[in-house]
Amino acid sequence: MPISGRAHGRFRRPRRQVRGGLTQLLCALVGLALGLLLPRITAWETVASIRVADSLVGVGFGILGLVTVIFSLLFLVVQWAFSSLSPRLSLFRDDPVVWRTFGLAVGVFVFSITAGLVIGDKPKVSVIVPIAEVAAVLASVVMIRVLQLKAFASIQLAPTLSAIAARGRGTLDDLYPRSEAAGSTPAAPLPPVRRTVIWPYRQATLQQLDLRRLAGAAGSAVIVLRVPVGDTLQQGEVVADLHGGDVTDAAVLGGLVTGQERTFDQDPLFAFRLLADIGLRALSPAVNDPATTVDVLDTIESLLALLVSRDLDVARVTDDAGVVRVVRALPSWDDYLRVALDDLTEAASGSPMVLLRARALLSGLLAAAPPQRQPPLTWRLRRAEELAAGNFPAIWRDATAGQQGNAR
Repeated sequence: MPISGRAHGRFRRPRRQVRGGLTQLLCALVGLALGLLLPRITAWETVASIRVADSLVGVGFGILGLVTVIFSLLFLVVQWAFSSLSPRLSLFRDDPVVWRTFGLAVGVFVFSITAGLVIGDKPKVSVIVPIAEVAAVLASVVMIRVLQLKAFASIQLAPTLSAIAARGRGTLDDLYPRSEAAGSTPAAPLPPVRRTVIWPYRQATLQQLDLRRLAGAAGSAVIVLRVPVGDTLQQGEVVADLHGGDVTDAAVLGGLVTGQERTFDQDPLFAFRLLADIGLRALSPAVNDPATTVDVLDTIESLLALLVSRDLDVARVTDDAGVVRVVRALPSWDDYLRVALDDLTEAASGSPMVLLRARALLSGLLAAAPPQRQPPLTWRLRRAEELAAGNFPAIWRDATAGQQGNAR
């Protein structure tokens, strides 16, 4: 994969999210600037300043109620997702609309209080000030409405599964843009290993790779990463091998973006992990909701069907001259199947509904898979059939008899 390729979006450079605190600071500064400038405008019509000042103070302190609503929704959705779906699910918490709405509330509060103080004892003030106040209130109403709709969607299963699938599909499309190439030539061997690079810091999660930085720092060496995105880095663990040349540890470690938890940005397995979490929780004795696991398997199938014919051999990253500079640690086809299906299949040994759906999923993938990807599907299909036939013989006979009748 050429590092300059446009088709690889998020994998060319790490995505940087604007921090919620920075958004709030910018909104507060804008509110402060408008609160200082607008009352000094003398153009247009004027109104009595005492009425405008009273309304500004009322809106300023009333907007604190909006902040309470925001954090109430945030706590509700995060707590519900943690207890009902997966503790790793942070779609609503990380949604920009949450922090933009909070930032807007901060900006309106700062504007209202600042403008009220600037007006002071002036007898008249431009009509621009109350117009700006009304516009800010309307914008706040629109944002809180959007936030409510997002919150309601986040506590429903279908929108949550759809959002996970969309984020996972975006990552997979960027990582694997091409179809499987028949008869592709094997990759050239790498130069000998010169030394390894050790992770010297405390435990952290590898969230993203800065491939441009790594490729630029490689020089004559080939940096072979040992840890895939999404894995936990432990202090003293080997994170990379240097082949054919030498690179400073700081240059290699500087291309690794770490954090406290996994993200969708460059982690192709994260969507499968979340979906499996939701399905496993639904199969637990405390919940006992196999229909939810069937919905999860529908979503998993949509992602695996996308991968079954894609070229997964994209670990090697070349520079503009076509020379390999970085080799990533990427999941294999078996890794995707293991994370997405193995735990669910075993946990569903007491649910014929889920076992039959898993069998249909694997049968469909097996029919579409190229020959080299069929063996992992074949033994998993055999295992699902063994569980269904052994634990639910009557249901299994009816299911297979129905399929044979349809075949005729």
